[in-house]
Amino acid sequence: MTGTITFRRKAVDRAMKWAFVLCACLVILPLFLIFFDLLIKGAKELRWTLLTDLPRPVGEAGGGIANGILGTVVITCLTMSWSVPIAVMCGIYLAEYGRGKFASAVRFTVDTLTGVPSIIMGIFGYILIVLPMKRFSAWAGAAALSMIFIPVVVRTTEDMLRTVPTTVREAALALGIERWKTTLFITVRTASAGILTGILLAMARIIGETAPLLITTLGNQFWQTRLDQPMASLPLQVFSYAISPYEDWHDKAWAGALVLITMVLTINIVARVLTREKK
Repeated sequence: MTGTITFRRKAVDRAMKWAFVLCACLVILPLFLIFFDLLIKGAKELRWTLLTDLPRPVGEAGGGIANGILGTVVITCLTMSWSVPIAVMCGIYLAEYGRGKFASAVRFTVDTLTGVPSIIMGIFGYILIVLPMKRFSAWAGAAALSMIFIPVVVRTTEDMLRTVPTTVREAALALGIERWKTTLFITVRTASAGILTGILLAMARIIGETAPLLITTLGNQFWQTRLDQPMASLPLQVFSYAISPYEDWHDKAWAGALVLITMVLTINIVARVLTREKK
């Protein structure tokens, strides 16, 4: 009887273990399917000139997405230039000082913004910047993307700071260190790897956003570095190529999508490496 129960327990344990492995494989399977599908369809257009040349008119051979890559980098850096300080400081407030109704309202607002569709953020940028300026611009796109970026980093920063043991803060305060110095130079420094990971993951998300940029930056077929003018971005170029009726542009859309997902994967890998180093 005891042997039968032991065998049954081992069989159930093994079956559940394989069920967990199967579910894990099903989770990661779409990523590999998407990546290899893009690799197969975009490989024929994946060449150096694709990354260095400007788009060319229909019918002309060659052309690339260099202006889209540059625009994506510029808009992303512009977004992070003000979003990172605001988001991190807000997360510090919620984790270290936030008490009462006001902090609860801030948390509720952040959680709500996290679930708002990205096209709504685009409308926000359109109303706030495009209409007053009477032109599409990189500023408007960065404003829209910041509303996607900030809530993610706020929640990540708060969660990472809460993982720091209370004894670390108490030890610093017992040594006579002021509270704000304890927060900035000890607590935040201890959680810095996790905070940086959250920033990189939020960055990876906004790099691939298309909907907010459609009605804020509009796009551009030429080099553009002025922030108050329409600017190209890689997601917009992939979208424009994909909906066109030209086979050559479809091939460039696949190649551009491959470049875009490679950028996102690289950022996520860096984030995972930082998390591993933290552990």
